[in-house]
Amino acid sequence: MTAGMASLSCPMQIEGLKPMANTPSAKKSARKILARTEVNKARRSRIRTYLRKVEEAIASGIKTDAAAALKDVQPELMRAAGKGVLPKNTASRKVSRLAARVKALSA
Repeated sequence: MTAGMASLSCPMQIEGLKPMANTPSAKKSARKILARTEVNKARRSRIRTYLRKVEEAIASGIKTDAAAALKDVQPELMRAAGKGVLPKNTASRKVSRLAARVKALSA
């Protein structure tokens, strides 16, 4: 697989190509995959936004802002883990490391 093709999760993403699926169930599955991919992209983007807010709050050095941002990002990360967007351990690790960094602001 070439580097350019690695980013394609489904052949239907390329304009003009017909799905490779032949059976009705496979065609439906391909449609569901595309719809789920869009939802997961939105979730991943939302998570990145929340993480960026925490990083900016930590960089500013204001502990109350950082704690509030951490409180906002924690349920988003866990929700993403529950929906399968992130592995559960990855979400837990991110929360743990951010919490440690926020806690270190006051020290």
